[in-house]
Amino acid sequence: MTSAAEGASSTSAALATRGGEVHDRRGSWFPTGAMIATRIMELRKRRGLMAALVVVNIGIPTIFLLIRLIAHAVAPKSYGPAGGYDIFTALVAGVMYVFGFIVAATLGCTAGSVDLTEGMFRHLVITGRSRLALYFARIPAGLAIIVPLVAAGFTIVCAVCVFAAPTKLDYQGVNNIPVGLSLTGFESWAANHPKEVVCGLPYRGPINYPCDINGKGQIRSSGVIVLPPGTTLQRVTPATLKADAVKIAKQDYADYSSYFLTPSTSLMVKSGLWIELEAIVGFIVGLGLASLMGQRTVPVVLMIVLEIVLTPIFSMNVIAHLINVQRGLVGLAMAHLDPGGLPHPFGGGGGGAGVARLVPESTTVTVCVIVAWLVGWTALGAWRMAKRDA
Repeated sequence: MTSAAEGASSTSAALATRGGEVHDRRGSWFPTGAMIATRIMELRKRRGLMAALVVVNIGIPTIFLLIRLIAHAVAPKSYGPAGGYDIFTALVAGVMYVFGFIVAATLGCTAGSVDLTEGMFRHLVITGRSRLALYFARIPAGLAIIVPLVAAGFTIVCAVCVFAAPTKLDYQGVNNIPVGLSLTGFESWAANHPKEVVCGLPYRGPINYPCDINGKGQIRSSGVIVLPPGTTLQRVTPATLKADAVKIAKQDYADYSSYFLTPSTSLMVKSGLWIELEAIVGFIVGLGLASLMGQRTVPVVLMIVLEIVLTPIFSMNVIAHLINVQRGLVGLAMAHLDPGGLPHPFGGGGGGAGVARLVPESTTVTVCVIVAWLVGWTALGAWRMAKRDA
């Protein structure tokens, strides 16, 4: 049924009259709009696959956020706000990045093998349409499905994380610090709240101030403030206390400035483009691999192993004699493009901390590796389709 519809649409679109002479364009490697539309319809009819795409890209983040919204509404003292910076980074790097790649690869493997598994490849070939066009039509068709789904799920995450974010910053147990202060503003706040700063914020240096905890005259001697043995507590003047609070604020500002209530617009834009690129890479590689192998199951398993097993191992551990092979791994290249405010998907802190633990790789090499995987697997898949026996 698919071959008949595609053959008819391809034939009608391929014939054009120029000066009374009929030119047959079916040999062109460039796919027509009708071919792409037929591919989209063919993939959309696979309900199980489409359901998996929707559940992973939209359903899981939505259900998670909905549960948090309900829990916070019912018991706000027990459950924190549903959104915020931490929730955003956890969902994007921990769920949408990894599982988005897997389902995109599954879609690519399906698109690259469906004609063979259903016995339709021979019928497509006898229409006279170029085999390269038959292959290239699958790329925009698959991307037309996966890209909007990833964008829809990511938009929901961004909306909830912004509009349901915490309204108060809790930094090192001090929960009345304004968010987003400059260094001068943070020092000014510390000068106006010297006791909270001296007794609550971390400080590298000798501290021997009496801190009245819970109004019981207790001295904080563990955690933030550590008193050396034999230290004598001294009463200090308000001016000295204020000056030391400013010193502590200056020392803690770099750490304080890394705390956010909501993800920035720049981070959301970069993260959205990052997970879209990851989904595109997964689809293109899965499409080429399935076309090369002529089936779907084994390529899907290989793509899962690549993302869940091989990429974490080879990205985080330097193997001296295989370091150039490691740098050729697309997962490592994508990890190096991780936006600065996100944690590394397979471990490590956000921004510089996570990237610093990766196998070193320059930006130029990173871009070249990603382009090579996209072009290389497209070429392999197209070559196999062109040479396959009908």
